[in-house]
Amino acid sequence: MTDSASTPKHTALHQVHEQLGARFTDFGGWDMPLKYGKELDEHRAVRETVGVFDLSHMGEVEVSGPQAAELLDYALISRLSAVKVGKAKYSMLCTEDGGIVDDLITYRLADDDFLVVPNAGNAPRVAEALAQRAEGFDVTVVDQTAEKSLVAIQGPKAAEVMHAIVENVTDAPEASGATEDVRGAVDGLGYYAAFKGIVAGQPALIARTGYTGEDGFEIIVDNDAAEQVWNIALAKATELDGLPCGLAARDTLRLEAGMPLYGNELNDELTPVDAGLGILAATKSKDSFVGRDAIVAAKEKGAARVLIGLQGEGRRAARSGYAVLAGEGEDAQPIGEVTSGALSPTLGYPVAMAYVDKTATEEGGAATVGQTVQVDIRGKQYPYQVVEMPFYQREK
Repeated sequence: MTDSASTPKHTALHQVHEQLGARFTDFGGWDMPLKYGKELDEHRAVRETVGVFDLSHMGEVEVSGPQAAELLDYALISRLSAVKVGKAKYSMLCTEDGGIVDDLITYRLADDDFLVVPNAGNAPRVAEALAQRAEGFDVTVVDQTAEKSLVAIQGPKAAEVMHAIVENVTDAPEASGATEDVRGAVDGLGYYAAFKGIVAGQPALIARTGYTGEDGFEIIVDNDAAEQVWNIALAKATELDGLPCGLAARDTLRLEAGMPLYGNELNDELTPVDAGLGILAATKSKDSFVGRDAIVAAKEKGAARVLIGLQGEGRRAARSGYAVLAGEGEDAQPIGEVTSGALSPTLGYPVAMAYVDKTATEEGGAATVGQTVQVDIRGKQYPYQVVEMPFYQREK
C-alpha cells in the first residue's frame, strides 16, 4: 500500500492487475482496475458465468469487546445486537442530523467481535467515527483496512468456483447455515452470512453478499495472502469461461440491480428516509443512536424527493446530473435529477435512477410507474418511462 495522501493507494494486487493489462482509475483514493479488456465482456461474464473482482479498497474495521454490540447499536442506525453470530446486516452510519456518512455491511464473527465493512472513500471517516463513538464503551476499535484484502467471486457459477478453492472450514457458526463440510458450507451459506475457512492455504473470512444482483461470495484475507487467493480463484473462473472484472462492469451490474452507490444515490445531505431506506433505522426498538431524533423527524415529515427507476429507448443514456422533466418541449418543467444511468448491457436499453419531487410520484403525478417523463440529455429531451426497480433480477 502507498502512504502518500497525494497519490492513489494501491491494493496488494496492483502488480497482478498490471500484468493482466488492466486500465486503472482513481476511486475513493485508490488506484483500481477499471477494466481488463472490454467492459461489456466483463459485465456479461458476471451475468452468464462468473467474474472475479479485487475489492480491497473497501474498508475493514474490527469492533470487539464486551460492549461491542452495544456500541454498534449506538453508532449505527440498525439493531446490530440482534444479528446472530455468522450473519451480517446492511446498515448505515449517520451524523447527528441524520445525514448518511456511509452505507455498510457488518458481520458478527463472535458474541463480542464484529467486522464493519465501509465503502472505500468513506473508510477513514467511518473508522474515526466509530472510535469517537466508542468513548465510554468497553470496546476496541481497530482499522484493519491497510492490512486486509478482499476478493469477490460473482455470477451464476460463483458457488462452483468456491467448491474448488475452499480447502476446509475452520469455523462455521450454526446461524450462518454452513457446516464443517466444504460443499455443504458453501451451498448452505445463506445470503448475508459468513464462515471462516482456508483458501489457497490461507485463513479467510468467506461471506455471501454481493453488489451485482448475482449470487456471489467475498473472501477477506491478510494482504500477504491476496495474490494466492486471487490466482487460484481466477484460474478456476477461467476454466468456467469467467473473467477478471473491473469497476466499470461493477457499476453497470449494480445499476441494473437497482443498488444505490454512495456519492450518487446516497450522501451526507440525505437521511436514510430521503433515500427510501428509512426501514433500516430501528427507531421503534432502539431508544438511542446517533441521528435518531433527526431520522424520527424525517419519518414523520416524509421525504421531499423519491428515488425512481427510469427506462429509455434507443442508445442515449441518461447520466448523473441530467434533469428529469414533466411535460414536453417548451412546457416541460424540471421535477428531479438523474443520479446514475447507463446503457444496460443485459437489457439492451438505457436505465437510470433519479430523485424526483415526491408530489410527482403520488397518484396522478407525472412520475408514477408507467408514466413517461423527459430527460434533458445535452440540451435535447429524450422520453423515459418510470418503472419499478430493480431493472434486472436473476432467476433463483
